[in-house]
Amino acid sequence: MAECVVVGKQLEVKPSTKERLEAVHSDVGVPLSSVRSVEVVENTLDHVHGLRIGTGIPGSTAIGTFSPSSATIFDVIHHGKHRGLRIILECADFDEMLIGCDPEAVASSIPVNS
Repeated sequence: MAECVVVGKQLEVKPSTKERLEAVHSDVGVPLSSVRSVEVVENTLDHVHGLRIGTGIPGSTAIGTFSPSSATIFDVIHHGKHRGLRIILECADFDEMLIGCDPEAVASSIPVNS
């Protein structure tokens, strides 16, 4: 499972080695100043759609970069870990990140700028 942590003034998503291969992407870091909202979602897969670079199994797994219409979303969601965070970003490489994790523990560590 990917690690989502605050390091200094950055929010970093650190996929495991296997997840990096599946996502065709390395670690993702965004400035905390880019975080606009952090939302706990029961099923992160409900927010995944569009063209994908990475690995996707409908209803089970979404790992990589998804581009629905004009947005770009980075996802790390595994089967059995659909509950997680939806992080809305501004002025970052991604418009949104969806991370399968223990959402309450991770959300409480992320400062939000509105």
